[in-house]
Amino acid sequence: MVKEARGDFYPVPIMGQTTRPGAVTRLVIFILVLIAAAIFFVLFRERLGDPFLLGLLGVLAMIGVGFLFATAIGFIQMVPRSSGDELSKAFVDSMGQGLLVIDHKSRIVYANHAYADMTGAASSADLKTVEALFSDIPEAAATIYRLAAGLRDGQIGDGEFRLSQPIRSGADAGAHWYKVRARLFNIPGQRQPLQAWQLADISQERAEQERFFLDLQKAIDHLDHAPAGFFSADQDGRVTYINATLAEWLGIDLASFTPGAVTLQQIVAGDGMALVRSVRADPGTTRNAVIDLDMTTIAGEVLPVRFMHHVSASRDGSTGPTRTIVLNRTQGEDASAELRASEIRFTRFFNSTPMAIAGVDQDGRILRTNAPFLSLFSSVVDRDALDRRVRLDTVIHERDRNAFATALDKARQRQADITPIDTVLPDNEERHVRFYVNAVADGTDGDAAEEAAIVYAVETTEQKALEAQMAQSQKMQAVGQLAGGIAHDFNNVLTAIIMASDLLLTNHRPSDPSFPDIMNIKQNANRAASLVRQLLAFSRKQTLRAEVLNLTDVLADLRMLLARLVGNDIKLKIDHGRDLWPVKVDIGQFEQVVVNLAVNARDAMPGGGDLTVHTRNVSSEESRTLGYRELVPADYVMVEVEDSGTGIPADALKQIFEPFFTTKEVGKGTGLGLSMVYGIIKQTGGFIFCESEVGKGTIFRILLPRYIAEAVKDVPSSIDERSESPVTPAKQAEAAKDLSGSATVLLVEDEDAVRMGGVRALTSRGYTVHEASSGVEALEVFEQLEGKVDIVVSDVVMPEMDGPTLLGELRKRQANIKFVFVSGYAEDAFAKNLPADAQFGFLPKPFSLKQLATVVKEILET
Repeated sequence: MVKEARGDFYPVPIMGQTTRPGAVTRLVIFILVLIAAAIFFVLFRERLGDPFLLGLLGVLAMIGVGFLFATAIGFIQMVPRSSGDELSKAFVDSMGQGLLVIDHKSRIVYANHAYADMTGAASSADLKTVEALFSDIPEAAATIYRLAAGLRDGQIGDGEFRLSQPIRSGADAGAHWYKVRARLFNIPGQRQPLQAWQLADISQERAEQERFFLDLQKAIDHLDHAPAGFFSADQDGRVTYINATLAEWLGIDLASFTPGAVTLQQIVAGDGMALVRSVRADPGTTRNAVIDLDMTTIAGEVLPVRFMHHVSASRDGSTGPTRTIVLNRTQGEDASAELRASEIRFTRFFNSTPMAIAGVDQDGRILRTNAPFLSLFSSVVDRDALDRRVRLDTVIHERDRNAFATALDKARQRQADITPIDTVLPDNEERHVRFYVNAVADGTDGDAAEEAAIVYAVETTEQKALEAQMAQSQKMQAVGQLAGGIAHDFNNVLTAIIMASDLLLTNHRPSDPSFPDIMNIKQNANRAASLVRQLLAFSRKQTLRAEVLNLTDVLADLRMLLARLVGNDIKLKIDHGRDLWPVKVDIGQFEQVVVNLAVNARDAMPGGGDLTVHTRNVSSEESRTLGYRELVPADYVMVEVEDSGTGIPADALKQIFEPFFTTKEVGKGTGLGLSMVYGIIKQTGGFIFCESEVGKGTIFRILLPRYIAEAVKDVPSSIDERSESPVTPAKQAEAAKDLSGSATVLLVEDEDAVRMGGVRALTSRGYTVHEASSGVEALEVFEQLEGKVDIVVSDVVMPEMDGPTLLGELRKRQANIKFVFVSGYAEDAFAKNLPADAQFGFLPKPFSLKQLATVVKEILET
């Protein structure tokens, strides 16, 4: 049975395996079977006999029982089961998409009208499965194969393909798009699931999409080739879109442009970003602004432009994406080219100057500013502030506002006054600014809308910091020179006292009543010598025996000593850095630095606390980010000594490295500990900084230069430095057994007491000693002795001719002369004035008689 629609013939719904005959048909068949059985029984009763008939009756009985059983289970129905099946079929047949149901053996179970219509099937015999239909079509085969394979694995899927011609002949010619979907479903009573394939012609939908895409392409093309530039940026300033016009101006290749790869900071020149950032929208609103600035091309050229800037903000106040139209200010009518060029030059000068400029009215309200002004005072002034005409004195500290008001009053009266106003920002007193207020020559009285004055501002924070640093450096240098001079004179006095004590001790036995008093004199002289060494350390004139060290080993050896020093109430922790670079320091002096800092930390934690020593490498790049102005960028090894003590007040923090400055009670500190630490670190070539907060603790940061081995150079060196392990006078005294000798010694010393003590000490050891009070006198004595001098012991600082000059003159007369310098200063202070190949011994003041004899003996034997 068929029905007619629009002149075409459509098959009836194709029935599947689940379709059953109607009740009337089943009843007619049953009656015909019974009539045939009765006729057969009458005609063949006598011919076939009773046994056969009985068997036939048995067969009929079995058929009847089977019929009854089939009826009971619903296989045979006398009436229709329900109208649901017909309703479902009617719904499926009305679908616009084709539906095909097949079993696991690819046999067709059901197909609706849409499927038959799309595939051109006029009857059930013409139906084909989806696989059979498209397997020979290259455009669709891959998609169908993928879906069929997925169904075999129990997975549903869908896909699209394009055919150059429709499936059904007679349909609209041309390419058609199809969408196919495949899934599995189960029905009651069957073990194997059935496959449902849906087929839809989506050519019209695709045509709409193509039309939309073409319209979009046209719109983008119009935007790209508009006479104005356009770009959009996200809330972080990353450019997400740029049209072809602006890209051409800036030299950006759109083919390689990646959204977000370019930032506004990269394409806006100078301080123009300050103008861009000043445009802010209120929460939940948008805002437009016109900005004249310069953009930077890829080639580094400057392009003057005008921004039509659109900014949005979310309801919570966070900045949203921006949209900006860019006008090229170099383009326009030829008649206005000169005027336009002048305007561009003025805008460029106005926004590119390093000086912040603002125009103010009669009441001191800001009318307009340049980009550096907005950049300098970004925390106070923005576009909203300009719209509200805020007063300029809001960016001036309250204590200096009267001076600004006076300068503004003079400007209103056309009085020239270039007296600068030095102030700080109200919200950050660490930033210094200098203001200049100039009158406007062409202003009009009483017109509050025009500028009454032009205000120039320059940030002087760096200048102020350099001035303070220079003043502090000069102060420390002057104090260091004073300390060094005092130390030199004290060394001479202490040397005489110590040598006199030694001479007295040689004539007094321990049982002598005067012996304890003499020992007391010597011990106090040695104690004073320790204080003098601290002064020399601060003035950076002490003797350092630098050697290449690994700070991990040094601090590990110091751990037990530090633990005893700080006590049990303080928790000591040493955090060693990994793979520390080597440094070149005097191990004894460096240990003294750490000990002094640990003792200070202990005193700052009377109730106990934590003391932590950190070490780590600091690269040259990281050193630039530490924020210390005097720190020269380089590779360093950092030592941090951190405590949880009482902290240091801000006013005292600036003076902690000065000598004799102490926060301790009278009699409990000399004020030389940190000054000595400062001097040792500085003389080593390093830096030391302190940060502290009252009630939270203090941290000292020591940065020592990384040691990099270099080629050995010919430099002046003492006998001790040439040895593999320098021998100090104390170690020499321990090693020497026989300090006597018969050599001829020329002793040169301008201090009579020191010279007399030296002469007696060396004479008592068997030496022949000739003395001189100056370098000139020493040359005369050398000439009188006709050069028969085995060794010269000379002070460094003397009138008329100093020690280094004396050595130079003596080498002219005797090239291999043996020479020992005696000085309270470090040998580095005078070695630079000696010839490159000079060899000499060195004995630091103050010294004892035994130390003098030991050095002379050592040099003579070398």
